[in-house]
Amino acid sequence: MSSTDSPDTRATAPTVPPAGPGPRAGAVETVRSVGLSGLSLSVRAPAPDGEAAPDGAAASDGREPALYVHGLGGSSQNWSALMPLLADRLDGEALDLPGFGHSPPPDDGNYSVAAQARAVIRYLDATGRGPVHLIGNSMGGAAAARVAAARPDLVRTLTLISPALPELRPQLTAVPTALLAVPGVARLFSRLTRDWSPERRTREVMALCYGDPARVTPEGLRNAVDEYARRLQLPYFWEVMERSARGLVNSYTLGGQHNPWRQAERVLAPTLLVYGGRDRLVAPRMARRAATAFRGSRLLMLPEAGHVAMMEYPEAVARAVRELLDAHPDETADAGRS
Repeated sequence: MSSTDSPDTRATAPTVPPAGPGPRAGAVETVRSVGLSGLSLSVRAPAPDGEAAPDGAAASDGREPALYVHGLGGSSQNWSALMPLLADRLDGEALDLPGFGHSPPPDDGNYSVAAQARAVIRYLDATGRGPVHLIGNSMGGAAAARVAAARPDLVRTLTLISPALPELRPQLTAVPTALLAVPGVARLFSRLTRDWSPERRTREVMALCYGDPARVTPEGLRNAVDEYARRLQLPYFWEVMERSARGLVNSYTLGGQHNPWRQAERVLAPTLLVYGGRDRLVAPRMARRAATAFRGSRLLMLPEAGHVAMMEYPEAVARAVRELLDAHPDETADAGRS
């Protein structure tokens, strides 16, 4: 651990309920802030028996560490339905990437996918939790794949849920999100929709991200609306969305060894790919290309799921993750000893 990345850990909230739909609506979570040089990350974890492991240390009960990474516009709360379902097997934590959730913007203002990946790497190096079972969605999936390619010593297994990897022919429903990358468009959208209520904004996002928005529970909707309203008050909300969208789009144009598909080919960790048949942001057809790029990967297709399968079908995703772990006990054990 470098001296500049010695973590400064402090509590920022006592306990919070999960924001997404799922069977663990009453589960208790803890949230803390981890300070690194030029960076502060909010970290969420289920609280077993009401108490979390101190300072991000891995559990001493035989469970293996896991780290969950959300997508564009999301937060660590996106994992609140899935994490408890794996808590008996995995000592899980979910990050708020810089500028999202309760994490403030990074000092350098860099929101590229490479910068998101570096934030994950710095957190794992500083806390000593690696190697972990790394689980990412959308933009977080792209960052997680980059971490696995660059630092295989930090990754036991890799699970990617609708990872945001380059498409030559993106779906029309994904175009408005890509337009956020154009300078000024995010601010223009905020002005055009200034009369929208937080509930309307939340329902619009859910209509885009869910295969069936009706699966959202009333409690899940209320929590999501409250979180959206809070984040809209942040002075940097639209800037973070614009720069992060631009960083994601720019990653698609990278050539050589930095190209996301070339990075995928370098991943050595056992990999699970999860795609939704009703995904309006990442075309389901990309599943076949991803399964070819990530060598020896396992593929779970959920025909009724949208872009956030871990929120819509957490039980199915949890089963697939368990099957991945069971299929590679030697690899995960070896990673733990490295």
